[in-house]
Amino acid sequence: MGFGQGLSGLNAAAQNLDVIGNNIANSGTVGFKSATASFADVYASSRVGLGVKVSAINQRFTVGSVTGGGGEYDIAIDGAKGMFRVTDQSGSVMYTRNGEFLVDKNNFIVNAQGYRLTGYPAGAIGANPVELQLPTANVAPQATTSATTVANLDANAKVIYLTDTETSPDVNGSVTLTGTNPAVPATKYEFKRNATGGIEWVNAPAPGVYGTAPNEITVGADDSIAGDLTQVPGYVPYTAAVTELGKPFDPTRSDTYTNASPMTVFDSLGNSHQVMQYFVKRPAAGGASTYDVYYTMDGNPMRPTSQAADGSWGGATPFTFNNAGTLTSAPVVNLTFDEPGGDVTPADPLNVAINYTGTTQYGSNYKLVAKPDGYTSGEFSGINISSDGSLVASYTNGETQIVGTLVLADFSNLQGLQPVGNNAWKETAASGQPILGQPGTNSMSTVVGQATEASNVDMSKELVNMIIAQRTYQANSQTIKTQDEIMQVLMNLK
Repeated sequence: MGFGQGLSGLNAAAQNLDVIGNNIANSGTVGFKSATASFADVYASSRVGLGVKVSAINQRFTVGSVTGGGGEYDIAIDGAKGMFRVTDQSGSVMYTRNGEFLVDKNNFIVNAQGYRLTGYPAGAIGANPVELQLPTANVAPQATTSATTVANLDANAKVIYLTDTETSPDVNGSVTLTGTNPAVPATKYEFKRNATGGIEWVNAPAPGVYGTAPNEITVGADDSIAGDLTQVPGYVPYTAAVTELGKPFDPTRSDTYTNASPMTVFDSLGNSHQVMQYFVKRPAAGGASTYDVYYTMDGNPMRPTSQAADGSWGGATPFTFNNAGTLTSAPVVNLTFDEPGGDVTPADPLNVAINYTGTTQYGSNYKLVAKPDGYTSGEFSGINISSDGSLVASYTNGETQIVGTLVLADFSNLQGLQPVGNNAWKETAASGQPILGQPGTNSMSTVVGQATEASNVDMSKELVNMIIAQRTYQANSQTIKTQDEIMQVLMNLK
C-alpha cells in the first residue's frame, strides 16, 4: 500500500513542479496567466487513503502590469474584464490577453501567430465582429461649405473714408474787445481767415481803439487791425475745416483697409485657395459703428451672394456694432467663390457661409480666428488606438477618421476556457458563451494603445512554491524508500 501512496505523491509533486516551471518559463510572456495545481486525496473502501491526485490546473486571471513604449499596434487591456477576440486562418475564434499586434501584407491587424484581431466595423458598434483591416485608399477631399470666424475689430482704429470728406466744420475764432468808452460793454467778436490769410470779421466791431496798453488794438473803417490780436485776453484762434481724402478700397493698397486676414478653403477636387478678408473702418452711421468687409480669393474679387454678379468692390458687407461693441448686423455672410481666375459664370462655384457670431468691436488690438471646414485628399499615415477601442486613422492632410472599434469578450466562467497554446483560449460549454462589448462599456475594461500587459507571474512566489514542491517530492521519495526497507526486512524473515 505504501508504495502506491508514495508513487501518487511523487506524480502529484512532479506535476506541481511542471506547473511552477511553466509559470517561471513564461514570466516574460506578454499577457500570460499563471496557473496553480489543485490536489485531492484518493480513497477506496479502506480507511487508509490511496494517495493523492491532481484534481485541476487552475489559471489565475489576475491583471499584469501595463507597460508603455510598445509598437505602433500594441494594445493592453487595462483591467480584469475582457479578452481580445481573434480568428485563425481557418476562421476559428480564440481569445487572448496578449496584445502584441502588427500588420500583415494585407493590412490586417494580426499577432505573431497570424491570428487576426476582430472588432466592430466603422460606425456599426454592436454589429457582428469582423477582422480589422487598416485603410489603404486616400481619404477623399471635402469642399469647404462653412467657416466659423470670431474677430475683434479695434474700436480705436482710424476711420477710412470712401470719398473726400470734411472731418470737422470751420470753427470761428473769437476775441472779447473792450472800448475806450466805459459805457460801452465788452463785446465778443468772431472772425475767420480770408483768402489772403488776413482777418475777416464775422460780426465786425466799430472802428476805434480797444483795450489798454500794452494790448491796445485799433480797428480801422476797413476792418483793418493794428496791434497784436493774439495778446488780447480770451483770444481763441480760428480753426479751418479739415478735409480727409477719400480712399476707395483697393487690396493692393494697405492704406485703404484697416485689417486683413487669410483663410484657406478647398474646392470639390481638394485644391486649396486663399480667401482674404479685408476689414475697413467707416464713419459711424445712425449712431452705430460700421465696418465694411471685402473678400478676395487667390487675389480675385469675390462677392456675397446678394451682391451684383460683376463682383465690384462696391458690394461690401457692412458690419454694425452697438455702443457695447456687440455685432448687431446679420452674423452669417453667404459667399460665392468662383473658379480660380475670378470667372463670374462658373460651372461649379464654391459657396461658403462664414459665421461671424461672437465678433466684437472693443478697444483692444485686432484679432481673428477662422476655422473653415473642408480639406484636401490625404494618404493614410498611421493609426491611434483610443481608450474606448476606436481605431483612429490619421492622414497626411491632417484629418482623422474612425475605421473600426475593438471588441472585447468576457465569460461567466473564465476557468472553463480551454487553453490551446500561443497565449490563447477557446470557448467551452463550461465557460459559457462570450459576452461582447466595446472597451469601457458593458463593464469591459478600457485599453491602452502602444502598450502591453506583462505576465502576472510573481517570480518570488513561484520560487517559494518550487522549494515547497521540491521538499514534497523528496518526502514522497523517502516514503517509498522506507517502504522498500520494510519489505526487505519482511523478506529476510524467511
